[in-house]
Amino acid sequence: MAPLPAPELSRHIETTAELSARKVRFEVNRIELPMGVQGTFGVIRHPGASLAVPLLDDGRVVVLRQYRFAVATRLLEFPAGTLDDGEDPLSTMQRELQEEAGYSASRWDPLGAMLPCPGYSDEVIHLFLARELKELTDRPPGDDDEDLEVLLMTPGELDAALASGDEYLDGKSVTAWLRAKQHLGL
Repeated sequence: MAPLPAPELSRHIETTAELSARKVRFEVNRIELPMGVQGTFGVIRHPGASLAVPLLDDGRVVVLRQYRFAVATRLLEFPAGTLDDGEDPLSTMQRELQEEAGYSASRWDPLGAMLPCPGYSDEVIHLFLARELKELTDRPPGDDDEDLEVLLMTPGELDAALASGDEYLDGKSVTAWLRAKQHLGL
C-alpha cells in the first residue's frame, strides 16, 4: 500500500470542544493552516478501518445490504470494520469477513488505502481483495447493532446496481470495487 504523502503541518492553536462516541471523537479546533490563514475547523477522529472485496471462486462477489442509521436506509457495501486498539488492518478484515459475511479467505491482496472524507475526518480505510473463500459453518457473532443481509452478486449485477442508482453503494465500496476490478484486469 502506498503511504500517505508527507503532511504539510498546520499549527494547532487550541481545541475548543470535544465529544466522544463509541468509535469516533469530534473535535473543534482553532488551526493555522500551512499558508498562514487561521480558522476554526471540526474534525472527526477515527481509529481507521479495513474493507474487503470478497470474491468467490465462481466469480461472484459477496456484498452486504446493511442498514445505516445516519441516512436511514439500507446500502450495498462490502464487509468492513473499525480497527480495534492495536489491531493491524488485515487482522481487522479477517475478523469482520467472518462476523459480517460468514466467510474466511486464504488469499488477501492489498488494494491500497483511501481517505473517505478528508474534509472533516482523519479516517483511513485499508482495502483488500479476499479470495479462496470458504463459507463458515459456525459463524462468529457480530456486533449486536448490525442489521445486514449477505448477498452474492455477479460483477455484472454489481456494476448494474452501481450504474442504475436504484441501490445505494457507499463510497468506500465503490472505490474498493474499482480497485479490485483494476487488480483483476476486469
